[in-house]
Amino acid sequence: MYKNGIYWESDKMSDLLCDNYHIVLVISRFGIPLGFGEKNIGEVCRQNNVDTFTFLTVVNFLVEETGTPLTQVNKKLSLETLIVYLHNAHDYFLNFRLPHIRRKLTEAISECREDVAFVITKFFDEYADEVNKHMLYEEKTVFPYVKNLLNNRKDPKYNINIFRKRHDQIERKIIELKNILIKYYPGPGSDLLNSVLFDIFATEQDLATHSRVEDYLFVPAILALEKQTNE
Repeated sequence: MYKNGIYWESDKMSDLLCDNYHIVLVISRFGIPLGFGEKNIGEVCRQNNVDTFTFLTVVNFLVEETGTPLTQVNKKLSLETLIVYLHNAHDYFLNFRLPHIRRKLTEAISECREDVAFVITKFFDEYADEVNKHMLYEEKTVFPYVKNLLNNRKDPKYNINIFRKRHDQIERKIIELKNILIKYYPGPGSDLLNSVLFDIFATEQDLATHSRVEDYLFVPAILALEKQTNE
C-alpha cells in the first residue's frame, strides 16, 4: 500500500468521484466504467487492467494541480497506460465533445444575422481544426515512437524534444470565439447560447488539463525512457 498524493489505492473509488466530479472524465479515459460499488481504487484498477500507480499519479496530479514535473515518479509510470488515457481523451474531444458543441452552437445562432453566424462558425471550425491537427500528430507520430521505444526500437531521426518544441498552446482561437459571444454577440442571449458558452469554457479547461498531463507526466516519462535506452 502506498500514498501517491491525496488519494490512496485503499480509498473508495466512489469517494474519489464524489469529492472531485471532474474525475468522471478521467476514469472514463482510463477505460474504467461506472458501477464499481464499494470497491477501492486499487481493486477497481486491477479489475480493469489499469496500472494503479499511474492512475493515482494522474488523479492526484490533477486534484492537487501540481505545477512542476513529478520527476521522482516518472520511472514508475506506465507509458502504456498513459497512452491509453491520452488516446481515449483524443477520441472524446474529436469525436464527441467538439462535434456536440458545434451542433449546439449552430442551433443557438440560427436566428442570428447570416454574416455574424458565419464568423462565429468559422472561428469554432478553425479552433476544432487546430485541436484535430494537434491530436492527430500525437496519434500518428508520438505514440508510435513511444511504443517503439518500449520495445527497444529507437528512431535516430526523432526524439520527444521535437514534440515539446511544437507542443504549442491552442488557445488563441477559442479566446477569440469567447470574446465574440460574450462581448459582441448582436442579439438577446438564450439558455441554449449560455449553455454553449459554458461548454466552451469547460472544454477549454479540459484541454488545458490534458496538456498539463502531457507536459508534466508523459513527456518527462519519455525523456527518462530515452535516457535509459541510450545507456
